[in-house]
Amino acid sequence: MIAPAPIKAPVSIRESVEQSLAALIVSGQLAPGTLVSVPTLAAQFDVSATPVREAILNLERRGFVTAVKNKGFRITEVSDEERAHLVETRKLLEPPVIGGLAKNFPHSKLPELTAIAEEIVAGAAEGDLQAYLEADLRFHLALLRLAGNPIVVDIVADLRSRTRLTGLLKLLASEQLDQSAREHLELLDLLEAGDSDGAQALMAKHIEHVRGWWAGRPEDAQG
Repeated sequence: MIAPAPIKAPVSIRESVEQSLAALIVSGQLAPGTLVSVPTLAAQFDVSATPVREAILNLERRGFVTAVKNKGFRITEVSDEERAHLVETRKLLEPPVIGGLAKNFPHSKLPELTAIAEEIVAGAAEGDLQAYLEADLRFHLALLRLAGNPIVVDIVADLRSRTRLTGLLKLLASEQLDQSAREHLELLDLLEAGDSDGAQALMAKHIEHVRGWWAGRPEDAQG
């Protein structure tokens, strides 16, 4: 098992453990079918069993793991069909919202968003998938919040929490991972320019990576 990243300045230990475990699962570093136990994880994170148990139970509620009697918890798998449904649902929501945002983009937010986008690029360049995924989530939800519809934000956050990007581990230090990371900066350029159609098209393309590169498949195989 790949060692989890060290816990950094937690809001709470449970939340930090949960975020680390979720990143390991989403990125495929903890592969579907892997069996984990609370005592083993507590030792690897160098924390007590209580926050790990709380984190695991929350991940079970989110569908990331299932309990295995007397053994621990098994990492669940997202089927190709479910992945396709998640992608199609996100494409119904996010591109139109981002296209609308381009028409009235608050330029005062550009420095803050650019800083997060650069964190994503740095995470890709350094092979730090946890940093990459955490910054990626912050970036996308921050953009959606600017559009002013909190229901969309909640729905997309839930959809993303169910997604697995098991091909990310194989993309470390690859041109594809760098390109997908830099798409966040490209998107900001389009938003700043007020290019609604361009921003909407790029967002749709970016989401498609979930069942392309990020699932370990060539993009030209995607419809």
